[in-house]
Amino acid sequence: MSDLDGILASNLKIGVVSSVSAHLVKTNLAHAGNVSGQYLGHNRYGKGEVGELVLIEGQQAVLLGRITEVTLPDRDRSEISQDFAGSRQIDAIGFIRLLGSVNPQSLRVTAGVSSYPRLGDRVYSAPGEFISQIPLLTSTGIDGAPPEVALSLGHVAGDGGFPIAVTPEKIFGRHCAILGSTGGGKSWTTSKLIEECRRFSAKVVLIDATGEYRSLVGDDAVHCHLGTPLHLAGGSVEVAIPPTSFTESDFIALFQPSGKTQGPKLREAIKSLRLVHLAPDLFPKHIVWKIDQSKEVYREAMNRGNNASLVGNPTTPFNPRKLVSQLVQECCYPTAFNDSERFGGASNEISHCSSLMTRILGVMESPSLGCVFSPAAGLPSFVDQLDNFIRSDQKLFRVCLSSIGYEFNAREVVANVIGRLLLQRARGEVFRKRPLITILDEAHNFLGKTVGNEDDLQNLDAFELIAKEGRKYGLNICLATQRPRDITEGVLSQMGTLLVHRLTNDRDREVVERACGEIDRSAAAFLPNLKQGEVAMVGVDFPIPVTIQITRPTQPPISDGPSFQSSWGSPGH
Repeated sequence: MSDLDGILASNLKIGVVSSVSAHLVKTNLAHAGNVSGQYLGHNRYGKGEVGELVLIEGQQAVLLGRITEVTLPDRDRSEISQDFAGSRQIDAIGFIRLLGSVNPQSLRVTAGVSSYPRLGDRVYSAPGEFISQIPLLTSTGIDGAPPEVALSLGHVAGDGGFPIAVTPEKIFGRHCAILGSTGGGKSWTTSKLIEECRRFSAKVVLIDATGEYRSLVGDDAVHCHLGTPLHLAGGSVEVAIPPTSFTESDFIALFQPSGKTQGPKLREAIKSLRLVHLAPDLFPKHIVWKIDQSKEVYREAMNRGNNASLVGNPTTPFNPRKLVSQLVQECCYPTAFNDSERFGGASNEISHCSSLMTRILGVMESPSLGCVFSPAAGLPSFVDQLDNFIRSDQKLFRVCLSSIGYEFNAREVVANVIGRLLLQRARGEVFRKRPLITILDEAHNFLGKTVGNEDDLQNLDAFELIAKEGRKYGLNICLATQRPRDITEGVLSQMGTLLVHRLTNDRDREVVERACGEIDRSAAAFLPNLKQGEVAMVGVDFPIPVTIQITRPTQPPISDGPSFQSSWGSPGH
């Protein structure tokens, strides 16, 4: 398709312009009285149906629009009766929302209206072939040559004959979000995207919250899991996350100190244990003994090298299993009575810290955090597995979090640790030459999370930081969620492309509208009516919303929910 004659076909004419305003064009629909649309080849054209994309042949440009309403003048409504069998005399009016302009020479599609139509200008149904090319025709400098890398997602919704392909720059270049209510096809779209990425030399990290993507197997895929999921991918490797990957804020998020005493004492205990790590020869008991002890050893350790600075560095490691013992030692008077060279005796602060000690012990013994604090002997490190993948030629790295529960905010904190590890490597320019796509499933569980109390709030913001600064380092994120309203608008606003499935909740649709100005209210009005597997693709690189029927992935996700048909289908058994 290279010229205007190919898209403005006389047999697709539906009417002429009868009224023009800033955003809305009215047209007299010549075929409104037909009882059904028209088939041209194998493709059906409504020729004036709500939701249909149309082209308006103006005096200076061609405009692209969508029919949002079809109505009859009051005087003609009596023509429509129960026994109506069709009539070409029906004088219907179609309301067209203007979406963008089409360059007459290159057919390049841009947002906005270059020039408005005049009364009497002709209106045509947009050919399915043209609609399928819109994602490519929005590219700058398109010369008609197909791009070397394009992801084949599906076909024009309602037209099975016209496939749609999109370049990875368009989908992932400014980050991406896959949104949709439960059952709308969100997981299929995610699987299809990954499948298409694997056709090329992509690098994808998939954080699988439920385990449903264990079906994505192959020689180019690496699967690892934390804990003991009920369902495992073939060849999945159990890994441990070393506590050294956690920062002070992660531990505070897990332990959640409360009141005015617990937070400062916990930080002091962490500081002391870092000192033990830096000068282990001075602390044979593996803690800093303070109660009624001389300050000489403590000062010697602090004065050694750069230790005084390193103990305050959140990346300096320490042994978290010694926290309770160290907390006991921190509950003392800073100076002994009449002796400034010694720590004082035990104080009553220990009573204020007893609930914190209990929680720390609970966290340490939690099955959800066994992969951190009590992993089986010999387990490989998640950090090493990730780094090996980054250096390798493999394309998919999936980590399964399904066995990590929500108690103690375990799942949120662990996911945040993974996000920060990825961001650290991005800042080290690791992904500059070969960009990495991070897909975060069930993103509403991990984004915008603040844990703790008013005295010690901790923001789990690793993925927010990836959304804000990852792109310049070659680290791009793709969020998948059925609850857009639970994602902060600041994060959604960073998503350059939205793949929107059916959204039935008004708040979800409003969030999508605010996050992506390119989807106007007329386009959002169609979101509750999308069929399963249909997705509206919108974003800064897609000035025209395009509805796509996603092709079934060759390795569809596995839902582990029970089947009522199979379990209830045999009464009496």
